[in-house]
Amino acid sequence: MTDTRQPGPGRTRFWLGVVSHEHVQRGVAGGFAQLCHGKAAPLRRMRPGDWLVYYSPTTRMGGGDPVRSFTALGRVAEGDPFPFRMSEDFCPFRRAVDFVPARPAPIAPLLPELSFIPDKRRWGFPFRRGHLELPAEDFRRIALAMGVPAAGLAELG
Repeated sequence: MTDTRQPGPGRTRFWLGVVSHEHVQRGVAGGFAQLCHGKAAPLRRMRPGDWLVYYSPTTRMGGGDPVRSFTALGRVAEGDPFPFRMSEDFCPFRRAVDFVPARPAPIAPLLPELSFIPDKRRWGFPFRRGHLELPAEDFRRIALAMGVPAAGLAELG
């Protein structure tokens, strides 16, 4: 297995973030990613030119209706993660992302094909981390299911 912890020069990496659909929509509208309750570390692992896809388990953080779909996809833009004060006591980190037009794609039909989910009966387990690196082929499958044109996928790796 290839070591994915240290990217080679110019190597594009593919990431998945687990975020409620409501928060995904806010990020897409604002052109930013915010992950793992505003922690900086996941955002620092990503580099400009990397790709990010969001998976939304529910409509709202901590509940809401089930979504269980990949809900947005974009490319990490230039710049570093930055703090963004949302309230007196909450200042999460964000990172600029250029989102591309994509439609939500339910996870259920993709489960048999996704290699990052080894146990299909316990498919939700990898998502518990909130942010993980994906194999390029899994990312490509997800992007195609989201309606990203194949021509746009040529640059994915």
